[in-house]
Amino acid sequence: MINYYLLLTKPGIIFGNLVTVMAGFLLASKGQFQFGLFLSTILGLAFIMASGCVFNNYIDLEKDRLMKRTQNRPLVIGVIFEKQAIVFGLALAIVGAIILYFYTNFLTLVIAELGFIIYVFFYSIWKSRTVYGTAIGSLAGAVPPLVGYCAVSNQLDLGAFILFAMMVFWQMPHFFSIAIYRLQDYSAANIPVLPLKKGIQIAKIRILLYIISFTLTSSLLTFFHFTGSLYLILTIGLGLTWLLMGLRGLKTSNDQQWAQQMFRFSLVIISVLSLTIPFDLVN
Repeated sequence: MINYYLLLTKPGIIFGNLVTVMAGFLLASKGQFQFGLFLSTILGLAFIMASGCVFNNYIDLEKDRLMKRTQNRPLVIGVIFEKQAIVFGLALAIVGAIILYFYTNFLTLVIAELGFIIYVFFYSIWKSRTVYGTAIGSLAGAVPPLVGYCAVSNQLDLGAFILFAMMVFWQMPHFFSIAIYRLQDYSAANIPVLPLKKGIQIAKIRILLYIISFTLTSSLLTFFHFTGSLYLILTIGLGLTWLLMGLRGLKTSNDQQWAQQMFRFSLVIISVLSLTIPFDLVN
């Protein structure tokens, strides 16, 4: 039963986001690592993100019954009841908020809670109603590195805004790639993602524009002397690789295979850059 509750929190999503939390935290630390603060930030945000994922499962229950990739989720198969999920989600949210309030700072808690509100009350509800659900979700997804950064800095400065913009621009091609790859699932659940409403070719063009925006924005960390030349080289190299992959998609005969490759590479690029930041800081 514990495994089912764990699945309800979407641990893969939490782990992926914690990598960007670490990047934001270490960028603001500038080599002055505070282990206790780092642990508190990671734990507090992990609980809040887990809570958001639990409520997302609850809100998406009827849609999940219609999609092949979500038909084995705990709420769908009935191993966890809806009331149990709500109590579990509330408990996670409370624990996370307590940790961030007492062991980080108030700004960090506010940002984390704003991300939770956007994800649960706006993205989870609106994604089945509007094609702009992806854009709303990208705001929530850009919060984790901001939380890591502000846990150290206790302020919203240029570095925080660059990190936030980076993540917003990264998530759009990431999500659009998933939407193309899982197009049949989204169609079955009647979720109005961009490839369904505007067409796959329009989505591909948007992907290219967002990749360019992501690469340029990511480079700003070096131009404003937060990171060094290694980070810049990797940003440009990986960004151009991602862009070339996207351009090939304009003529591909297998949209699903191409979209899957784009999705996987999006995970590679954000992981590599997040892990590079701590090793190429400018003091």
